[in-house]
Amino acid sequence: MLALKHFFASRSCTVVLLDDMTSAQNDLQLHSISHGVVLLEQLAIEYGAERRRVRVVKMRGIEFRGGFHDMKIRKGGLDIYPRLIAAEHHANFVGDPTPSGNADLDNLLGGGLERGTNALLIGSAGVGKSSIALHYAIAAGQRGERAAFFAFDEGRGTLEARARSLGLELDQALDSGLILFQQIDPAEMSPGEFAAIVRRRVEEDGVRVVVIDSLNGYLNAMPDGRFLILQMHELLSFLGQQGVLTILVLAQHGLVGPSETPLDISYLSDAVLMLRFFEYGGTVRRALSVVKKRSGYHEHTIREFQLSRNGLTLGPPLKDFHGIFSGTPTYSGDSEPLLHGASHGEK
Repeated sequence: MLALKHFFASRSCTVVLLDDMTSAQNDLQLHSISHGVVLLEQLAIEYGAERRRVRVVKMRGIEFRGGFHDMKIRKGGLDIYPRLIAAEHHANFVGDPTPSGNADLDNLLGGGLERGTNALLIGSAGVGKSSIALHYAIAAGQRGERAAFFAFDEGRGTLEARARSLGLELDQALDSGLILFQQIDPAEMSPGEFAAIVRRRVEEDGVRVVVIDSLNGYLNAMPDGRFLILQMHELLSFLGQQGVLTILVLAQHGLVGPSETPLDISYLSDAVLMLRFFEYGGTVRRALSVVKKRSGYHEHTIREFQLSRNGLTLGPPLKDFHGIFSGTPTYSGDSEPLLHGASHGEK
């Protein structure tokens, strides 16, 4: 093999050697005389399409990006998704507040969520997390900005039906391209491909608001959940350095009562909004509170909220309730403290 190498080197030829790795042990001697070694792997996960990845083990005289990179074999060639390194991407932007389209929600957040930050909406399934995220996407479209909505758990028809029930004008924003909706199948898409799609939306399409609904679906896309936090950290850092507002949705296990979180990503989030069901007077209600916001002041109260054909409505602080987030609160006041309308069929 060494003689063969000298033979082709004297003739200015580039030689590509293929090894199907059928031997029990890797031939490191062959690696040592080669200028470069590129490793291709195929992973068979428990469910869904196989995953392919590439790693540059060695490349003399050339700076390369180490580690594994997701890839796909498509008609026409290869699609390789280099591992995202957020430190390589910086853009100048003004971190002004991004309105949600609802003045009460912006006041609850101390003026709103700033550009270049990310917010985590956490709560039980069906409590209204996606509806609040949808408010931000539609508000961006109304300002003439582009928003990207990545849906892991539901289709476009469901999103359009939700918008109609809330009285939000989604169809026009979708038709005009101000809201870019993309359905993500976690069984068919690798995390590297998803990160490449998000990056393309920001850099090529000029997206300023990104909604990921939900992180539960993103977790299912990971063949090894240990690296989910690292990949999400790089993605959120990239979006933050580009001045993009990111809305993350995470569903907890359990409806009423104590809830469990399948993934603790709150420390990566700049703001955390807790949504919770609670029972009062034989009626299931909804409560909302901002439990964290790094970028400044926010209201520390717990407020009831309703989702109806008029959109999002926030009530006064629930000062006389105790144990709201436990799901079974006690009330010590002497007047009716809750919003009207929930018992009359409003959604």
